[in-house]
Amino acid sequence: MAKDNERREKLCYTLPLGPQHPMYVEAENLMVRVDGETITGVEVNIGYMHRGIEELMQRKNYLQGIFLAERICGICSGIHSVTYCEAVENALGIEIPERAKYIRTITLELERLHSHFLFLGVMAYELGLDTGFMYTWRDREHVMDMLETLSGNRVNYGIPTIGGVRRDLPAGEIPGMLKRLEHLRKRAEHYVILFSSDALVRKRTLGKGNLPKGKANSHSIVGPVARASGVNTDIRRDLPYLLYDELEWNVVTRMEGDVQARVMVKAYEIFESISILKQCLNRISRTTPELKTKTSLFVKENEGMSITEAPRGELVYYLVSNGTDRPERMRIRTPTFTNVPSALPIILKGEQLADLPVIVGSVDPCFSCCDRVTIVDERTGESRGVDEAFLRKLGEENGD
Repeated sequence: MAKDNERREKLCYTLPLGPQHPMYVEAENLMVRVDGETITGVEVNIGYMHRGIEELMQRKNYLQGIFLAERICGICSGIHSVTYCEAVENALGIEIPERAKYIRTITLELERLHSHFLFLGVMAYELGLDTGFMYTWRDREHVMDMLETLSGNRVNYGIPTIGGVRRDLPAGEIPGMLKRLEHLRKRAEHYVILFSSDALVRKRTLGKGNLPKGKANSHSIVGPVARASGVNTDIRRDLPYLLYDELEWNVVTRMEGDVQARVMVKAYEIFESISILKQCLNRISRTTPELKTKTSLFVKENEGMSITEAPRGELVYYLVSNGTDRPERMRIRTPTFTNVPSALPIILKGEQLADLPVIVGSVDPCFSCCDRVTIVDERTGESRGVDEAFLRKLGEENGD
């Protein structure tokens, strides 16, 4: 038996995927260990997309930081800027107006629709359903149009500001938005049928990339990936913010933990987001027109933290203020940073190499959201984000 294992190990080889690879728009490296066509292990290497966002935020004032936050990810730009503003507002100890809460909630749920339709399109593309890819992205245009109506932009919306929001939602646009949402609800019904009953889709997704509930819990998996493995968690319900504790909606979960379950969780979450949006659009007219709470941008020595539910899962912003107009320290933890390095080695092991693109895509990775760097001097214990002077100091001390 030992000789057979040794012989088999010699026949295994490592296949590098990335960091530049046609399967990814962003840079990532997977060192895939294969025995024939069977994956026996995966090493996930991230860090190719680092842009020093945290360090930049520590050099800019709190208002400028909003625009850095929303550029961490193009698909999740709204939730990043809202979470950043909430962290600053918590440090300031201020409450935003009710109408601002409605506009922020509408922006975030439109963004969730944007992200989920994009995900369904990508999964259709990975499965070879090019027509499904085109249809889902065509329907996603309705969401982008609504975001443009609300903010004037289709990607980085620039809606939230510290203390509230920058722009109001014109009352005359609400009927048109409700009509679009009803159209999207009917289209979502079509995609639920497509991804649950099509023979090709079922063959490529059922039982593939299994993530058991116990593994999801022990590895701190978050968001739709966790909910697809039976973990009943959603920050909007568990640690409610904005209006989520005042609205009627459900947390979507599945027990199977495979690719099919991860696709269906996001498909059914589209209906919940549409329900939330309809409630907000029908109630916003009852609020006062105030959009912003006036406040100082000099934050006293304090800490501020905000936890929200991004389309991909739990998003955390933490800052330390020192009494100036810029943070002393800013820390961001995104859902991809938790899900990709933890989940991929589990769900890929034992699967066929041909199924790798579909399985990786089902986690909905975003590598520009993922990369964070902290430099640690092992001799002194000093640690901080990337800083040219700090790196130069370390290089001089080490003779580099």
